[in-house]
Amino acid sequence: MRAIGIVLAGGKSNRMKKLVDKRAVSAMPIAGSYRCIDFVLSNMSNSHIQKVAVITQYNARSLNEHLNSSKWWDFGRKQGGLYLLTPTITPDNGNWYRGTADSIGQNLDFLKQSHEPYVVIASGDCVYKMDYNKVLEYHIDKQADITIVTKTIDESEEASRFGVVTADNTGRVVSFEEKPLMTDNRNVSTGVYVIRRRLLIDLIESAEEEERYDFVKDIIIRYMTIKKVYAYQMDSYWSNIATTESYFKTNMDFLNKDIRDYFFREYPDIYSRIEDLPPAKYNPGSKVRNSLVSSGCIIDGNVIDSVLCKEVYVGNNCTIKNSIILNDVYIEDNSYIENCIVESHDTIRAGTSYIGEPDAIKIVSEHNDRYVL
Repeated sequence: MRAIGIVLAGGKSNRMKKLVDKRAVSAMPIAGSYRCIDFVLSNMSNSHIQKVAVITQYNARSLNEHLNSSKWWDFGRKQGGLYLLTPTITPDNGNWYRGTADSIGQNLDFLKQSHEPYVVIASGDCVYKMDYNKVLEYHIDKQADITIVTKTIDESEEASRFGVVTADNTGRVVSFEEKPLMTDNRNVSTGVYVIRRRLLIDLIESAEEEERYDFVKDIIIRYMTIKKVYAYQMDSYWSNIATTESYFKTNMDFLNKDIRDYFFREYPDIYSRIEDLPPAKYNPGSKVRNSLVSSGCIIDGNVIDSVLCKEVYVGNNCTIKNSIILNDVYIEDNSYIENCIVESHDTIRAGTSYIGEPDAIKIVSEHNDRYVL
């Protein structure tokens, strides 16, 4: 493909509360065995983009560990590859990334040393499948300066946490309002953009000179009346996980067989880092219904309508219902968990009960020491 990729994975979401105390949003587990960033990297790989940069900053250790080998997404190659771009102190600059545009601006050498004519910029906190080649074809056909991938969201979604886009009948964007307080418009930006590489360099350099650091506000919205900005409408599954509620709903969506088959049984595939773990073990007396149970889990109790990530132990007479249990959680006997997200590396003591509400999911973080002498 005639493009390089940039994945913006350095941000923090306060609306994810305790869940981002340990990790970046892009590193959040999805469907038990995947990380959120796996979806955008798989899209890049499946679109034959051979050179991809992942820009990280906040709580990046877990994310960097996940990306320590590029072979899982087929980026282990002589030409191109996967690049991790973290904030770097230099004689000319001692700043952390001050915004999405600044994160690209501090790594302009990556763009200048590339030769592909186009750049695909994508957020690392969204779950979807997409062939970026189709977006690029649309971009070229419209002779656009910038193309924004948009999605019409359901009434249940909170449009005010996205950029809201209005386009005319030719697809040209006539209005882009970033996170409006109130709106009836359900057409939002998915955080995926296509732009010519040389134009991106020029716009980023101009923004840096004026101390403007946000890609949406200081580039797209600012130049919208000067440059030709078009919207590419997406009609397949898309979800942004940057709130506790949306993260929970996205994982629960994977209990739907149609959605699960769309991502994991239909071409192209979604790839992730593989760990050497044994298959899940279901001991006599355990009961599992409509749930995703990942490798390394041991089940002695009851699991209903839930997602269990890797290496979870569920003790005798336990009930896990409508919940997400993150990696390496030990749930002792006679515990009851409903409408909760249990933080990773945690121990739930015997006889403990945690019950949230369907519209108010409880985040459980015990911080218990499992190995007490």
